[in-house]
Amino acid sequence: MQNMSFFRALGGKVVLLGLLLSAPLPAAPLAPPSQIQVARQFLLAVLRGDWPVAYATLAPEVRARMSARQFREAARPLEAGQQTYGPAIDLYKFGYRLREGEQPEPFVAFTFKADTLQKQPHLQLDITFRDSTARQVQGFRVVK
Repeated sequence: MQNMSFFRALGGKVVLLGLLLSAPLPAAPLAPPSQIQVARQFLLAVLRGDWPVAYATLAPEVRARMSARQFREAARPLEAGQQTYGPAIDLYKFGYRLREGEQPEPFVAFTFKADTLQKQPHLQLDITFRDSTARQVQGFRVVK
């Protein structure tokens, strides 16, 4: 009889321990996106016309200088290439621009996928960042 009450008491603790062990572990925090990922997300938002998402990707100092309407006009050249080459983009190159007397400028460049068979792409979609730790777009342009 004493053995039975011992197992009942132990059984409750085993069940509790089993429930605790089967509970999902808290998710590990996600690493912040890389500059390449941010640049890609920015360009894809522009190409699909998702202006609020693309505008939100800009650095605060850029948004302070440029209204959402001005941004949309400035980004039109990025959007225009997809009429010729389609919306799919590929990473072309990334690195730092080194200019005499200036800070190194991190950049990520994409091309339209349909334009990748050329020796050099017709259009290069160029995204820049303030520095290597920045995860918001500082500048954008089309290089012909």
